[in-house]
Amino acid sequence: MSISTTSIEQLSINAIRTLSMDAVQQANSGHPGTPMALAPIVYTLWNKHLKYDPANPSWPSRDRFVLSCGHASMLLYSTLHVAGVKKADGASEPSITIDNIRNFRQLHSPCAGHPEVHEAAGIETTTGPLGQGVANSVGMAIAGKWQAARFDKPGYDLFGFDVYALCSDGDLMEGISTEAASTAGHLKLSNLCWIYDDNKITIEGDTDLAFTEDMPGKFRALGWHVVEVEDANDLEALDAAFTEFKKTTDKPTLIVVKSIIAWGAPTKANTHGAHGAPLGDDEIAATKKAYGWTYDKFEVPAEVYEDFNANLGARGAEAKSKWEADFAKYKKENAEAAATWSSIISGELPEGWDKDIPTFPADAKGVATRASGGKVLNAIAAKLPGLLGGSADLEPSTKTGLTFEGAGDFEPGTYCGRNFHFGIREHAMAAIGNGMALSGLRPYVSTFFVFSDYLRPSLRLSAIMKAPVLYIFTHDSIGVGEDGPTHQPVEHLAAIRAIPNVAVFRPGDSNEVGACYKAAIELTDRPSVMVLTRQNLPTLDREKYACSGNSAKGAYVIADCDGTPEVLLMGTGSELSLVIQAYEKLTAEGVKARAISVPCLELFYEQDAAYQKEVMPCEVTARVAVEAGIQQPWDRVLGFQGKFVGMSSFGASAPADELFPYFGITADHVVEAAKKSIGS
Repeated sequence: MSISTTSIEQLSINAIRTLSMDAVQQANSGHPGTPMALAPIVYTLWNKHLKYDPANPSWPSRDRFVLSCGHASMLLYSTLHVAGVKKADGASEPSITIDNIRNFRQLHSPCAGHPEVHEAAGIETTTGPLGQGVANSVGMAIAGKWQAARFDKPGYDLFGFDVYALCSDGDLMEGISTEAASTAGHLKLSNLCWIYDDNKITIEGDTDLAFTEDMPGKFRALGWHVVEVEDANDLEALDAAFTEFKKTTDKPTLIVVKSIIAWGAPTKANTHGAHGAPLGDDEIAATKKAYGWTYDKFEVPAEVYEDFNANLGARGAEAKSKWEADFAKYKKENAEAAATWSSIISGELPEGWDKDIPTFPADAKGVATRASGGKVLNAIAAKLPGLLGGSADLEPSTKTGLTFEGAGDFEPGTYCGRNFHFGIREHAMAAIGNGMALSGLRPYVSTFFVFSDYLRPSLRLSAIMKAPVLYIFTHDSIGVGEDGPTHQPVEHLAAIRAIPNVAVFRPGDSNEVGACYKAAIELTDRPSVMVLTRQNLPTLDREKYACSGNSAKGAYVIADCDGTPEVLLMGTGSELSLVIQAYEKLTAEGVKARAISVPCLELFYEQDAAYQKEVMPCEVTARVAVEAGIQQPWDRVLGFQGKFVGMSSFGASAPADELFPYFGITADHVVEAAKKSIGS
């Protein structure tokens, strides 16, 4: 096989290919075949179509490129390098250097095994778990549509952008991709383009082993426009396909591209052996010979940099310059709208954003925290214009609808609304939320707590990416009642708390709900999880018990004794009232008890040692934790003498007021456990 490098286009494409091959070989691990096959696609997209300024990689109105098949990460790193993408807006240093590429998959290199969003400019999202990137891209496309609908004015087309996601057979096999594609098709997101690498190769062999879908037909049925390109090396056909996407104004576009994995490799092309292993020195040498490539390892000809600079660089700089000039005029004519958009994109909280958070009077009957949560959410969202979201077809139950004037629904053709209807698609909902957050918005997503299992992979990625998505989970325990154990989350608090960089809030009454929401909104470097009840909880008398304001510290003393306590009683959520009842009973019996509300264990562990010891003195080893979940998250604070009152099995189908006594979650059992702990 002889593959000419006579044209600058072919030279640039082969530079991406050879950098990818060399990096994988040097690391002795990685995926060389896909970058070799798809280099013509990224070349055509970046050099001819992408609205992107390499000198300003965080320009808010840039087009987004998502490498959903994150195992092919060297395709992205090579492209960012040859495209001259800078480390930050206005910086002179490149985002990805040749030395970074030489150290592919090595400690401290931004060129990780899979793309990590905060490691280098130009990486729009963290990908690798297949299907996540395409689902994120739907959230990004939503963000582009929403910003354009909210802030564009006659004569000003400033705030929208297109989103391109490159995906594999594996991406489209994952169920999340169908959830996301169905959502995008329903919403008619015409600014969204998925490029499907139809190479018919997976790790085990040919895709026919497990995957024989009519993908073009499937996507047409999902409401997508479909374009088919027979050869990934046909630059004219690729160019025409991207042009057709831009002309399509009523639906998202899928470009199906037939490719040959490890294209150009004499013995490994079109084999699954080229998917996830280095080619080997001999195969690389033979492939470079076939390419007509005469340059040294990791060498990029100067003409390649010049090619990208003359096309992508010049086009991007011109687009960015025009945008800045138009935005300056826009600000003069639409000062309030410009200021609102700027505050949303910057993540700044407007002055007074929390002033309307309601306070709730003492009430023995109380309300469900899902209900008070809905009131608090609306009070905050009315002051925080970038806060928007919805549920997985459960808004009447989770109480997460925005009801104030101007909130509206985000629906096909009406893209300015702030209420989203994600349908029964929990996993895609969370991944879409990640895409929205990565585009500068503050999304919330909601479902029943037991269904957090369906979206856990996306929540984990929220944490890895430090994306401040707000997860609102209701129906949080055996308090769900008659629906039974399939709908009663027992291990879920432990499961979510086990994910690093997640703040899990379980407020004990309506005033803690307000304090926890405030704390969650102020956390911008992680996702927050709000865990709320179906059943009513007493609203505590805050003149008798401590103010809920210290909820932001994760734990606080809500009721105390004189001097050093004999026992610490700790609780969250619906069990906080049981802790208070037990405290009162023990106090009446002359036992020196301290009641502690623990709405967020993670934030408590982040407090300094002095505060932690002030709330939970080390010398007090008699301790009881009360929570309608499993014990596991509490061992750190319980120690050897501590006792746990909660669940050690799945629930049952019965009225909630029967289930708590049946499983021993009562004030009397808390008192009993306290006495046993004191006597230990």
